[in-house]
Amino acid sequence: MPGTLFVVTAPSGAGKTTLVRGLLQRDARVQLSVSFTTRAPRAGEQNGREYHFVDLATFRALRDRGEFLEWAEVHGNYYATSKVWLKEQVAAGRDTLLEIDWQGAQQVRKAFPDAVGVFILPPSLDELEKRLRGRNTDSDDVISRRLLAARGEMRHVAEFDYVIINNELQEALEDLVAVVRAARLRYAPQHLRHPQYFDFLEQD
Repeated sequence: MPGTLFVVTAPSGAGKTTLVRGLLQRDARVQLSVSFTTRAPRAGEQNGREYHFVDLATFRALRDRGEFLEWAEVHGNYYATSKVWLKEQVAAGRDTLLEIDWQGAQQVRKAFPDAVGVFILPPSLDELEKRLRGRNTDSDDVISRRLLAARGEMRHVAEFDYVIINNELQEALEDLVAVVRAARLRYAPQHLRHPQYFDFLEQD
């Protein structure tokens, strides 16, 4: 029985990582796909846990060998998802979640048309700027570029199945948990998971 692939996208600072972390704590059946990136690790991040951190030459070599399902350049750094690993996980019945940008989400849908897309929206651009500044990790120039990018990213919100407005964190987390539960209740997964309950439909 195949698992469900969840694709979660949001502009930087919208709270995507916090929400995904909360979901993983609430639902042990969801695992996080660990992407490759050329950016430097942030404080507290570990190689193989948050990301596979590689240099640009290694990234390009993997890309050129066709190892990646999707890859994109975001704010001057490269990110990618392992195609082989992801297909193995879904085929093995494991629900897997991808945190990627809208460009990557478009590429994922081509390979996994049944993937469930979730877009996390901030309540406003002013609030988004406040959250970015509250991190105390980026310069004014970087924050300005992230806000400009966020406007373009949010224009793709209609391409996703679900939209969660992260105004209040706990409510947004409950919404994300609800999306995962609802996806498991779709006809195809339910039929595969519990065929005995559908047997009578095929009887004359």
